[in-house]
Amino acid sequence: MDKAMLPKENKSYGLRSIILGGLLTALVFIATMAIHVPTGVGGVIHLGDSMVFLAAIVFGWKYGAVAGGLGMFMFDILTPYAIWAPYTLVIKGVMGLIVGKTAYASGRDGRNLTWNIIGIVLGGIWMIIGYYIAEWMIYGNALTPVASIPGNVVQLVGGALIALPLVTALKRTRLFK
Repeated sequence: MDKAMLPKENKSYGLRSIILGGLLTALVFIATMAIHVPTGVGGVIHLGDSMVFLAAIVFGWKYGAVAGGLGMFMFDILTPYAIWAPYTLVIKGVMGLIVGKTAYASGRDGRNLTWNIIGIVLGGIWMIIGYYIAEWMIYGNALTPVASIPGNVVQLVGGALIALPLVTALKRTRLFK
């Protein structure tokens, strides 16, 4: 594959961009579906966040937002977590946006490890707050969502530990030079 075939952060969406977005969405869905462990308080620990981080840092915020929101939305719809689907669509979509915008700000092109980590932390804070509010709305209780925070932190850290080495390796290939 030629570097020119990859969509750029600032280009409009063409067929290649739509195909890449679909593939990244499928990757997020599969990573979420492959290994997911219910936490017992309404949440799930899974590998999907690592692929959201990868999509956002390697390909940009648009791909992170679409793949994160839609990939995890599909997981929720196709599992017993359907009640979470509308919240997940927004929470994970915005998480991908935050990570990608941070990774690409000031011409960084997703190559600065420190800023990639900052993006993941900021996106993770958004995710934790977003799911806290969603759970509060679903259960009508402000105390119940506190029990989900440790699981969300584990998911965030695990996703970062998987994504960051993959991002670094991908960015070093000739495809991204």
